[in-house]
Amino acid sequence: MTDLAAFYKKLGFKDAETYIQSGNVIFSDNEDLRVPDIAPEIEIGIQRRFRYNIPVLIRTIREMKRIISVNPFLAEKDFDPSKLAVMFLSEMPTDDQIQKVINVNYPPDKFKIIGKEIFIYCPNGFGKTKLYTNFFEKKMNVKATGRSWKTIKAILEIAEKRYQ
Repeated sequence: MTDLAAFYKKLGFKDAETYIQSGNVIFSDNEDLRVPDIAPEIEIGIQRRFRYNIPVLIRTIREMKRIISVNPFLAEKDFDPSKLAVMFLSEMPTDDQIQKVINVNYPPDKFKIIGKEIFIYCPNGFGKTKLYTNFFEKKMNVKATGRSWKTIKAILEIAEKRYQ
């Protein structure tokens, strides 16, 4: 992960720092780029430098705060944050994409699409759930990546300490 942080710095992104071993990078933006242009630049750079073809999904501090505030499962009876994950989508899903999954039902697991995120709550854990990244990527034809609620809160905390 130190190579990844160094790579971001080489691209001109200030203060790049990784969080755990899953490709989470907290950084301040390159003022020459608009937010929509940042992800493609990083994707191309990762392909060239590391030979990985992976989607890069970026959320600002404001977007991360919104994600925390709109969590639809916080009021769930006996809510356990370790059973919650959020999938970050590469784009705002269309009505057609949402329709492809809206009636999917695998109790007790549940999900809710809010904006460019899918909140997934699995009260019995994620070991046997059918609601995983590949499922939504294939059904909705969208790039996505998932993170645990704990990781999301930690990333936001780091970013707020550094950039607010």
